[in-house]
Amino acid sequence: MLAAVALATALAAVTRYVPGSSDELAFALATVALAGLAWIVSFATEEVGRRSGPAVTGLMQSTVGNLPEFFVVIFALNAGELIVAQTAILGSIFGNALLVLGVVIVVGARQERDGVMRFGARLPNDTATLLLTSTFIIILIALTNSSHDPASHHAKTISIVGAAAILLVYGIWLAQYLRSEGGRPQRGPEASIDEPRVPLRTSVVLLVVAGVAAAFVSDWFVHALSPTITTLHISRAFAGLVIVGIAGNAVENVAGIVLASKGHAELAISVVKNSVAQIAAFLYPALVLVSLLTATTLTFELAPVYAGALFGTAVIVWQITGDGEATAFEGAALIAAFVILATVAAFES
Repeated sequence: MLAAVALATALAAVTRYVPGSSDELAFALATVALAGLAWIVSFATEEVGRRSGPAVTGLMQSTVGNLPEFFVVIFALNAGELIVAQTAILGSIFGNALLVLGVVIVVGARQERDGVMRFGARLPNDTATLLLTSTFIIILIALTNSSHDPASHHAKTISIVGAAAILLVYGIWLAQYLRSEGGRPQRGPEASIDEPRVPLRTSVVLLVVAGVAAAFVSDWFVHALSPTITTLHISRAFAGLVIVGIAGNAVENVAGIVLASKGHAELAISVVKNSVAQIAAFLYPALVLVSLLTATTLTFELAPVYAGALFGTAVIVWQITGDGEATAFEGAALIAAFVILATVAAFES
């Protein structure tokens, strides 16, 4: 796997810097390389985190595993691609909360004799709360813009204050989560996958190398994005929401599904839910603040369709997973919601 990722990254570099290279090929190779590097980052982070307990492992995996999305958004903002930057973040949320969670539930429910996947209800409920908190400011800004009231002229200031407030809430939740979950021993099949598979030094080296490479590949990805969008006649919203969202979260996608197929329901849900919470309440507000240093400023000002979609996503995720149980029918409903949203994005600008 490491050799394949290295080859894809090298080929992506060649198509980026060699004159006359196909933009479409450069985009495809950068996408593959980005997904591969995300896998390496996640694997190395998980190996480091295995020495610190399940809660810390999940936190580290979701935090460092979001490096590709972070770099893609930063380079997109520097290139003036605000729609791509916004939809890349949203795509990570929608992709994990709807598509990946839906597949995980379908696969996990099929492993149970009664067709019901069972897991702890606390993390799903906390994730819904964090997602709703982030959605709150997005809806408020959308309402002020639609009514053209005085606050609509201060979306940037409102976003900065809101980002700081959401980060504070996330910090409080994180401290509480680690205190209550960090020392909890794992039981059953989940306990058997806690042993490190590679030395700590190897994990750290992989993490550093893949993290640096992800920054370069993200730049190549964004560079090839605009001409590819024009050639393939796809919208920027679809590219960010679907292509970037799925490629950047390939690790969580595969990891959650594999864990569910092996009957590790608790861990499968944890991987997906930690990622959703991390992106909505940490990555997005953090990028709002970091974007003050880039060519284009990111705010919580989104098109009404995405504000509504975020609210709907938070509600349906809470409805389906809030009781700690889910069936294949409910997983299919989440997948259907993502397909509908992707179809809408295909017709957006």
